[in-house]
Amino acid sequence: MADAAHHRGGFGAWLLDPKRRGALLVTPAIAILFVMNIFPLMWSFGLSFFNYKASSLKVPKFKGLDNYHDVLTDEKVWERFQTTAIIVSASVVLQLIIGFLLALMFAKAFPMRRIVLMLVLTPMMLSFVSVGVFFKLFYEPTFGIVSFVINLFTEERFVLLGSPEGAIAGIVIADAWMWSPFVMLLVLAGLVSVPKYLYEAAEIDRASAWRRFWTITFPYIKSLLLLAVLFRTIETFKLFDIVYIITEGGPGSTTETIAVYLYRTAFQFFKTSQSSALAYIVLFIVIVLTNLYLYAVNRRAEEID
Repeated sequence: MADAAHHRGGFGAWLLDPKRRGALLVTPAIAILFVMNIFPLMWSFGLSFFNYKASSLKVPKFKGLDNYHDVLTDEKVWERFQTTAIIVSASVVLQLIIGFLLALMFAKAFPMRRIVLMLVLTPMMLSFVSVGVFFKLFYEPTFGIVSFVINLFTEERFVLLGSPEGAIAGIVIADAWMWSPFVMLLVLAGLVSVPKYLYEAAEIDRASAWRRFWTITFPYIKSLLLLAVLFRTIETFKLFDIVYIITEGGPGSTTETIAVYLYRTAFQFFKTSQSSALAYIVLFIVIVLTNLYLYAVNRRAEEID
């Protein structure tokens, strides 16, 4: 009995040791992180080197880098990358323009500013599915709002999603409508941090509006703009929900982004190993984009120093 009590007391003292308390507190979080994130990543990375299909009971066979070679030499994959690049470029540029203009508007006080700001921020609070459904109904050629407005000026039925260019434009508009407020918040944070005395000094020196913007405003928002470009480029590069709901990759496969193609490869064609290889190629591209951003930020910091 005494030995058991001593053993419990020793274990309790070991638990209460301040040096071990921190490790014990973070252990559950690390365990959950490993089970939910790290282990699936390691498992899928291993599958990318085998010939495996989720719909087959055959024993996976080791293929080495063949899956990566098949993916990188597949013309369909490069076509999807080109489509994704077009959508990402158009959407991010449109978000930057709209977000910057909205930030300039809200940087100044005006009546009902808070209410209007809440309404402008609403789109980014919605789910991707709801935004996709909304715009799919907006673009509907029979009863959609877009078709109704166009029919006021022409008798022909307007089908925006009927052409590749129109379908891409529809996706870009939906994504920009949803995420321009995010860019606005970042830019607005930079605008409100600019000291007012700098503008007062510029007015005394009779500096033009363009010179005030380029020498005072832009340096304060430059890093935030780069951050907005990074975040929105990565997120738009992975765009799936809105594309799949609005166009399902059509007409044909002209709006099929790399994320939609990855989904179809994995869950419709059950090419599990190839989809894993493609997923890690996409991950590599995201890492490269992040490193480019960090390089740009570090260079700016060196220039300031």
